[in-house]
Amino acid sequence: MLQDYLKFALSGIMHRSLRSYLTTIGIFVGIMAVVALISLGQGLQNVIDYQFKKIGSNRVLISPGGGGVEQMAMSGYTAAKLDDSDLRIVRNVRGVEYAVGIVMATGKINIKGKTKFAPVLALPTDARTTDFLKEFDYFIVEQGRYLKEDDKFSAIVAPNLGIDLFDREIEIGDKIFIEDREFSVVGIQKKTGNPFHDMKIVIPLETGEEIFNKTDYSLISARVKKGYEPADVADDIKKKLRRHRHVKENEEDFSVETAENVVGVLKNVLGVVQIVLVGIAAISLIVGGIGIMTTMYTSILERTRQIGIMKAIGARNSDILTIFLIESGLLGLAGGIIGTLLGLAISKSVELIAAEYGLEIFRAYISIELIIGALGFSFIVGCISGFLPARRASKMNPVDALRY
Repeated sequence: MLQDYLKFALSGIMHRSLRSYLTTIGIFVGIMAVVALISLGQGLQNVIDYQFKKIGSNRVLISPGGGGVEQMAMSGYTAAKLDDSDLRIVRNVRGVEYAVGIVMATGKINIKGKTKFAPVLALPTDARTTDFLKEFDYFIVEQGRYLKEDDKFSAIVAPNLGIDLFDREIEIGDKIFIEDREFSVVGIQKKTGNPFHDMKIVIPLETGEEIFNKTDYSLISARVKKGYEPADVADDIKKKLRRHRHVKENEEDFSVETAENVVGVLKNVLGVVQIVLVGIAAISLIVGGIGIMTTMYTSILERTRQIGIMKAIGARNSDILTIFLIESGLLGLAGGIIGTLLGLAISKSVELIAAEYGLEIFRAYISIELIIGALGFSFIVGCISGFLPARRASKMNPVDALRY
């Protein structure tokens, strides 16, 4: 019986192929947008989770300014400062195993007469700090060596710096100029897939403070001891720093965030953006649903006499209802198939474009669950849109229908 229903529904669609195609446009535009947004959004969430694993869950980040995570990237533009006294306070907080201060700046880089600007991180070069940094993928040296305590004008460069900015590979032993000071390249960092970290240069802290004329830290990174909760340690750091800097609660000129908080904020922002965009895409689905409803009403009007014949030879109301529900569902499904394919193509294209710009860690999320869900949803939208026309067809009086 179901096979007969399907044949009848497909026959109706095929006999009105142009109208059927135009009807599916609204559906496939909406499904395309939803699939692309879910694929890209989940891909970005996977990137955030991946970065969180690299940072580590036992990290607490202290930055100048009271803007939290949002302020970290603009630490050089805030009047608040973090200095050695703040670093000592953080290191002495119960539960903190070790903490390191980092100076970040945008430096003028010259290689073989070509000048560009790139991020420069100045870090301590003592053995304990080096061991601390080796736990981060962002600071692992793949070729050459780490900075030593007696280094002054030595540098570790990221793998993409030479190719992307200077059209040449940078090798161990090469000479580069940072703020018109000559440095010798002693190490090449491991590729991380993060555009910022794959373009940076790492130099000794004292040298960075000298050439950039900075005596304050852009960021303090602390590692929490095993057995301590990072959130509790972060609260203790806030209390000690408030007392040290003579500021009241909620009036802090610094921010203390756990790695988990940083990731949570980013995910919340991403979630809100996704909800808004999916809501906009839903408008296309509503328009598509109205289009299916209009098409089905027109189709039923054209086939009134056919419905009358079917009822005259014994078709029940439920049979008529089922046939037209399947037809409207198939219209929705056709739009869903086209929309899903286009949505996945868009998300894959964005992935390729991201890779071209250095964001190689981004991968569009594609799964069988997403595909089945999109197709099922489009079929259901079609059925819902076609319910009222199908119900009207099923309620027709066979005598009146035959006279039509």
